[in-house]
Amino acid sequence: MRDNDRVTSATRQPEPPAAATRPRLIATDLDGTLLRDDKSVSPRTVAALAAAEKAGIEVFFVTGRPARWMDVVSAHVHGHGLAICGNGAAVVDLHGGPGSHRFVKVRELPQENALDAVRLLREAAPGTVFAVEQAYGFHQEPAYPKLHMEVPDDLLPAEEILAPGGRAATEPVLKILAFHPELDPDGFLTLARLAIGDRANVTRSSPSALLEISGPDVSKASTLALCCAERGISHEEVVAFGDMPNDVEMLTWAGRSYAMGNAHPDVIAAASGRTVANNDDGVAVVIERMLADLT
Repeated sequence: MRDNDRVTSATRQPEPPAAATRPRLIATDLDGTLLRDDKSVSPRTVAALAAAEKAGIEVFFVTGRPARWMDVVSAHVHGHGLAICGNGAAVVDLHGGPGSHRFVKVRELPQENALDAVRLLREAAPGTVFAVEQAYGFHQEPAYPKLHMEVPDDLLPAEEILAPGGRAATEPVLKILAFHPELDPDGFLTLARLAIGDRANVTRSSPSALLEISGPDVSKASTLALCCAERGISHEEVVAFGDMPNDVEMLTWAGRSYAMGNAHPDVIAAASGRTVANNDDGVAVVIERMLADLT
C-alpha cells in the first residue's frame, strides 16, 4: 500500500501538478493525522514541519482538541505560533507555553442554540449524555463517561450548566460533547444533524459515538478560511491533512488535501489525495516531497 519515500498512489483523483500553485500554508489535524497513536510527534515529522517553515510555508495545527491539550505540539510551533482549536471555535497563540496559551479569536456556541441542541438531541436519541467545553472550563453530566484525562469542574445536567446564570455563564461555550452508549457513531452523527439542523454544527472525531457540537457555521474550514484571509492566502495555496469527519470541510476547502492511510471513508472521498497512515509519518511524507518539488 505504501512506500515511506513517497505518497501512495491510492488517490481519489490525480494529484495536482507540483508546479500548479506554490503552497503558502499547511493545515494539519493532530490526532490520527500528525500525531502517532501514542500521541507523540516523530522526529521525522518535527524536521518536516521545521523545513516547511524555513521554506516560508506557515504551519497551522487545526484540531478538535481544547487549548489546554495543546502542550503536545507547543514546542513545535514556529513563526506565528497560532493553532485552531475546538474544531474552529478558538484561535490560540501557543507561544506562551503550557498553561499560558492566549485566545486570539473565539467563535462561541450561543446559549440559546446550545440549549436547543441538548433538547432536540435528547428527544431524538434518548440516553444521550452531555459535557460542555469552554475556553477554560469543562463541565459534564454525572452519567457522561470518563473519556478525557481531566477532572470536570461540575457534575450537573446540561440544562442546568447552560441555563442563564448557570455554571457556564461566566465564559463562552466553545462546544458541547454528546455521547451515546449504544448507537453507531456514523448513525448517531446523521441523526443529530437532522435533529439539530442549522442551530449548530455537528461533527465527530472519535471512534465512539461521541459528537462535537459547535456554533452555526463554525468548523475547522470556516475558521481556517478567516485566518487565511487575514494573511492574504487563498484556498488554492493551502495544503490540508486529516483523518476523521470533522476534517471533511477543511479538506474540501483546501486547494490540495490528503486523507491519511487510516482515514474514515468520508475523509478519503473528500480529499484530493491520500498519504500513508499517521504511524508511518504520512504528513511528513507529503511535506518532504512537496519541498523537494519546490527546489
